Amino acid sequence: MRVIFMGSPEFSVPVLDALVEAGHEIACVYCQPPRPAGRGKKDRPTPVQARAEELGLPVRHPVNFKDPADVADFAALNAEIAVVVAYGLLLPQSILDAPELGCINIHASLLPRWRGAAPIHRAILEGDNKTGVCIMQMEAGLDTGPVLMVDETVISDEDTTSTLHDRLSLLGASLVVEALEDIIDLVPAPQPETGVTYAKKIDKSEAHIDWTRPAAEIDRQIRGLSPFPGAWATLNGERIKFHMSRVTECAGAPGEVIGDFTIACGEGAVEILTAQREGKRAMPVAEILKGLDLPEGSRFE
Repeated sequence: MRVIFMGSPEFSVPVLDALVEAGHEIACVYCQPPRPAGRGKKDRPTPVQARAEELGLPVRHPVNFKDPADVADFAALNAEIAVVVAYGLLLPQSILDAPELGCINIHASLLPRWRGAAPIHRAILEGDNKTGVCIMQMEAGLDTGPVLMVDETVISDEDTTSTLHDRLSLLGASLVVEALEDIIDLVPAPQPETGVTYAKKIDKSEAHIDWTRPAAEIDRQIRGLSPFPGAWATLNGERIKFHMSRVTECAGAPGEVIGDFTIACGEGAVEILTAQREGKRAMPVAEILKGLDLPEGSRFE
C-alpha cells in the first residue's frame, strides 16, 4: 500500500522498519521537528527522522496543521492510508480524512483503558497484570476511535516501563503489518463506554518516593518510572534514583536500610536491584555499594 507514516520517538522506529520490510511504499514520514538537546543544546532530530533519513525516505515536520498549505501537501501525497504511532500531535479532521482509508493509530494499551499520553507508565504504576496494543481507526477525539485489532501481553513483576516499552513497540509493529494485509475486511469495534481511564503525562513530582507507602506500591513506582524520570530519594543530601526493585517481607522504620540495599516501607520492604547516583549511570547494586557507604540503619528520605 502507499502509506504515510507519522511518528516521532524510539517507540515508533520498529513500526517504520516493519512497514518498509513488508514492502509498503512510504510516501512520506511525518515527525516532530528537531529540538535542542544535549549539553550543547543543538537541534536534534527525532529517532524517527534519523531512521527515515537512513532509509532514504522523505521527511516533513510541520509544527501543526493549522496552515492550509500543510494540509494540502499532506492530501497531495495521495496515500491509501496513514499509520500513526506516538506522533505527538492531535490530528485535525482534514488530515484524518485525506488518505483513502483514513488514519490508523497504534496505541500501547488495551483501550478504552489508558487513553492518552503515558499508557505504559500508568499500567505498571497501577498494578495492571496485562496490557497490549490496539490498532485503532482514528477520529477527532483522544484515542476514542473504534478498534480494528488487539494483541495482549502479561505485565510481570520484573517489567519496567523500559522493558514493556520495547515489547509493545515490537508487538505493535507486527500487528499493524497484519492489519494492513486485511484492512479492507477488518470490522471496526466501537470502544465500550465502561472502563475508560486516562493516562495523564508523567509529572516529575510523582518521582519522589514516600517510604510510608506499602512496598508493593513503591516497587511499582520504581519500575513504572524507570528509566524516566526515575523514582528517587535522598541519602545524606544526595539524590539517588532507583531503576529496578522487588518486594521483600522484611520490616523496619519507613526509609530505613535493613539489608545491603533493602529499604523498609510502611508495609514490607523493597530490595533495590539497580540504582543511579548523581552524575553517574544506572548500575547494579553490587557496583553501587563499592563506592557508597550504606550501613544498616541509614535512612532514605
